[in-house]
Amino acid sequence: MKYKKYLAGGLLLLSLVSFSGCSKAKDPKGSFQEYIGYLQKSDYSSMYKLVSSDTKKSVDEKYFVDRYKNVYGTAKVSKISITPEYPEKLKEDNGKVHFPAEITLETPIGIKKFTYEVNLTKEKQGKSNEWFLNWDEKMLLPELDKGEGVKYEKKLGKRGEITDRNNQGLAVNSEANIIQVVPKEIEADRANTISQLAAILGVGTDEIESKLKGKYETEHPDQAVNIMYVSRNEMDKILKARDTLKGVKTPKANSLIREYPLKEAAAQLTGYVDTINKEELDKYKDQGYDSNDIIGKTGLESFFEKRLRGEVGGTLYTSDDKGNKKDIILEKAPVDGENIKLTIDAKLQNSIYGQLSGNTGTAVAVQPKTGEVLAMVSTPSFNPNTLANEISNKYYLSLENDAGKPLLARFAGNVVPGSTFKPITAAIGLKTGKLDPSKELNITGSEWQKDSSWGTYKIKRVHADDTSVNLLDAFVTSDNIYFARTALDIQKDNFLNGAKEFGIGEKISFPYTMAPSQIGKLDKDVELADSGYGQDKVLMNPLHMAMIYTSFVNDGNILNPILDMKDKADTPKVWKANVFSKDVADTITKDLIQVVERGTGKDAKIPGLNLAGKTGTAEVNKVEQNTKGKENGWFAAYNTDDPKLTVVMMIEDTQDKGGSGYVVPKVKNVIQSYLK
Repeated sequence: MKYKKYLAGGLLLLSLVSFSGCSKAKDPKGSFQEYIGYLQKSDYSSMYKLVSSDTKKSVDEKYFVDRYKNVYGTAKVSKISITPEYPEKLKEDNGKVHFPAEITLETPIGIKKFTYEVNLTKEKQGKSNEWFLNWDEKMLLPELDKGEGVKYEKKLGKRGEITDRNNQGLAVNSEANIIQVVPKEIEADRANTISQLAAILGVGTDEIESKLKGKYETEHPDQAVNIMYVSRNEMDKILKARDTLKGVKTPKANSLIREYPLKEAAAQLTGYVDTINKEELDKYKDQGYDSNDIIGKTGLESFFEKRLRGEVGGTLYTSDDKGNKKDIILEKAPVDGENIKLTIDAKLQNSIYGQLSGNTGTAVAVQPKTGEVLAMVSTPSFNPNTLANEISNKYYLSLENDAGKPLLARFAGNVVPGSTFKPITAAIGLKTGKLDPSKELNITGSEWQKDSSWGTYKIKRVHADDTSVNLLDAFVTSDNIYFARTALDIQKDNFLNGAKEFGIGEKISFPYTMAPSQIGKLDKDVELADSGYGQDKVLMNPLHMAMIYTSFVNDGNILNPILDMKDKADTPKVWKANVFSKDVADTITKDLIQVVERGTGKDAKIPGLNLAGKTGTAEVNKVEQNTKGKENGWFAAYNTDDPKLTVVMMIEDTQDKGGSGYVVPKVKNVIQSYLK
């Protein structure tokens, strides 16, 4: 399916395989093998040196070389195999031999196989008698006669659509109108017309000017120039442009365009399509792409490209000197791309985007009992409709140069988790028996260090009035010192092995590539202590964190995330089984409920809905202790009665906004609107 009209260009390079070339030999087999060897290298000039004198009388070298390039280039031949069928003994008849050879051509619309009768003549060319090939057009294609051309009419099926779990469109095909300008008709009020049109379309005047410049203005000023395509769903733009500006036309487009109904809310998730570039064309040259094709650039449009695109179809045929169709060589009907239904809930995706909008951050929501991913949001964002249908690279360059990095899918990265990591430390401690949840640690003051070997470095806690702290107290007040001491009690090897059991350091099996969560080597006690409360070198992927939190309602089993509805099964797929026991899971959930009821997450309380959650304020890139630096606010929460939703949200630069306290009510709003 075409989405835009572009100038065609470029030629598919051939990858030729079969026999390897060998040094020139005087027997017929050796001569033909040498010919095939040059064919492998697309060395058509050297091939021409191996054809007979009779062939050279009727076919000059330029014609021979151009014929191979044009015929196989037009046919998009990606691979050639030639298999000679040599008899046990070649019979020479008056200096001539012949034998059949099977020729196989692979193209985007199928394989062309035919048998060619190879004829070689022994003659003197140069200083010695050699065997030379009697060549004709039929060796290229059996349907081809001299003087005839080859044409390829490509056909594409519709690109598959991406929908959410309720069949709401996320990436769809839409009918469109073309915004056109007739240069001659805007002469009287050119500057004003272009200015108004640019404002209506949301583009720069220079972008429209660049479209108009050239032969259209000088040679064909009365012909309409295509400016951009606009979806029918944006009829207000179309009508305003047509009705208010003379010289602006809005005909119906013959092709569909890609549209993203959720716009900024799902931009990094869906990604976008655009015209294939040279690097991509080189990479996918054997898959039937042309220079004017569209391809998924980022996000799911890219990850699902093969499924969404479908199969190329078309007709390859010979033509006479007037271009009329003669013999059909290959023909194949195109196959529409696959429609993909996601586990995503568009309403929830929009809700989370609304809470994150205006901030730099990310959020992931999952169904904790099934592993279905319900939302993946990253901000700041961009409008994929503009990128997919832009009239220049100006918008893309503005995004690329934006300090907020709107093109970045933050949910796919890994970041310092802060105190949202504490339940993992607790689970490792409880499983290894190094943590007694009822035992109270004596902690005095707001600062602590193991011993003087730490120098001036001390671990700090916010609530310094509690001198006897057990696990519940530590969760409720988010006591860093308690979890630092717990990590030291667990000891390095147990802690690292425990983290590995949670999948930290592994890639998640998921359609969208996710950066693995990480933890440092913990060579020093202070590194182990800081890791206990999610600092030091601990980096967590937000989706991974959400899946870890599913283990607290699944008896210690971490589920595998699901994004494609077809992967959903009656029994949820477990990624990490029996990471810890049901008793450990129940203990942690019970304590995290109190975090919401009376602790650092109390602003998330929703009447009639029991929530468990953990806040986190992560220090990022702080050069020196006791100085003000960047802080990211976290909150992870899930409902505990008939669990249906787990949300993990992170917002950057919350140091002047209340840290995690800035994030908590936003997660509350998301959960409340979804479950109440």
